Amino acid sequence: MSQSSRSTSAWQAADTAHFIHPFTDQAELHRNGVQIIEQGEGVWVTDSEGNRLLDGMAGLWCVNAGYGQPSLITAAHEQLKNLAYYNAFFHTAVPASIELAELLAGISPPGMKRVYYANSGSEGNDTVIRLVRHYWNLKGQPQRKVLIARNLGYHGSTVGGASLSGMPWMHAQGDLPIPGVVHIEQPHYALLGGGIGRNEFGLRAAGWLEDKILEVGVDKVAAFVAEPVQGAGGVVVPPETYWPEIQRICRKYDILLVSDEVICGFGRTGNWWGCQTFDYQPDLMTFAKGVTSGYIPLGGVMVGDRVADTVEAGGEFRHGYTYSGHPVACAVGVANVKLLRDEGIVARVREDVGPYLREAMGSLQDHPLVGYTEGVGLMWAIQLVRNRETMELFDDEKHVSVICREHARNNGLIIRAIVSDRMIVAPPLTITRAEIDHLIQVTRQSLDLTLQTVRDRRWM
Repeated sequence: MSQSSRSTSAWQAADTAHFIHPFTDQAELHRNGVQIIEQGEGVWVTDSEGNRLLDGMAGLWCVNAGYGQPSLITAAHEQLKNLAYYNAFFHTAVPASIELAELLAGISPPGMKRVYYANSGSEGNDTVIRLVRHYWNLKGQPQRKVLIARNLGYHGSTVGGASLSGMPWMHAQGDLPIPGVVHIEQPHYALLGGGIGRNEFGLRAAGWLEDKILEVGVDKVAAFVAEPVQGAGGVVVPPETYWPEIQRICRKYDILLVSDEVICGFGRTGNWWGCQTFDYQPDLMTFAKGVTSGYIPLGGVMVGDRVADTVEAGGEFRHGYTYSGHPVACAVGVANVKLLRDEGIVARVREDVGPYLREAMGSLQDHPLVGYTEGVGLMWAIQLVRNRETMELFDDEKHVSVICREHARNNGLIIRAIVSDRMIVAPPLTITRAEIDHLIQVTRQSLDLTLQTVRDRRWM
């Protein structure tokens, strides 16, 4: 049965009966009915009722090259015709997985020329846990088991990934984190700056890592895992002093530095990798999402020489996935990386549409609901506040950001609402200046409607 042969209500009924959605209150979803998205082109998606929406979240931070790219579609089609699947076990490989590894090595920081494939960012971060602990075992320091991550950092929802993630509401549902994972506070200047200068705060926030290393014991800490910019935690951009100090601390105590590039990678911040934007050199980088622009699931880990040399010399690494280096996913990845490179899309984010979006976001800061905007490249947050002078937030249970999100969706724009009333914007990297203008226009309209709603309810 083709998609078009069913009505929206029929799809919604089948969804209610059979589909458990991720990170969703199923009862609420069933009351309201799911929106059925059927088509995508460029930065736009169309639902089953014919409504066209500007996708201000690039799917889920992933459709970097935009929807409907012919070269990506052709790559998948041709690979499916030639060889739909083969595994990477038993001393075998397929050309696409080798070519993609070669391309990834070419765009990665120096000393990162080997790839371990997974199927998602969550699996990539589970792989990081395995790699890090195996590395220290091989180095004769098996007591080094503890990984340090950050509050409100997000690293996936598998048992390992959710443990690394600093989300207490996730931990509460699964007896997490697992042993050997601890957290420090995030470098959130607006929330935790306490009146000191931004650069001074960056050094203080980095110092929390050193404090935790000394608390746990230098000989027990294996790695520090963090996103260049916290994504699902609210697009928290660290001060420029933060990452250089983090790197200094990791080197001082011989701690592995892991950059989770699942969101920040493949041009989102204006460089191929977020660590390049913030000028630090990790030992491991997790990737997913933008590697195929979300067209096919693919993730993995870029493994620096320090770790790769040790692991390769240590015999069999007993870890892997049925779909590691899947030929269709890797073929799409090859086409995607070449497209981003050959069309100059990454440089365009850095030099054109990124600065344009920064200026456009700044224009919203006069709105009565907007405390400030924060971001880099094509990932931005709008902080909603009850009082602009004191930066007082609304009570969480009022869900003001959700109200704003729904006003935006009703007016043809997809943006994301997260905790503490932050609105998130992260469109495809192919967005034009005219489309950014439209995005800002609808965002302002949605803020106006939200302001009217909260005033009608006497919340401000």
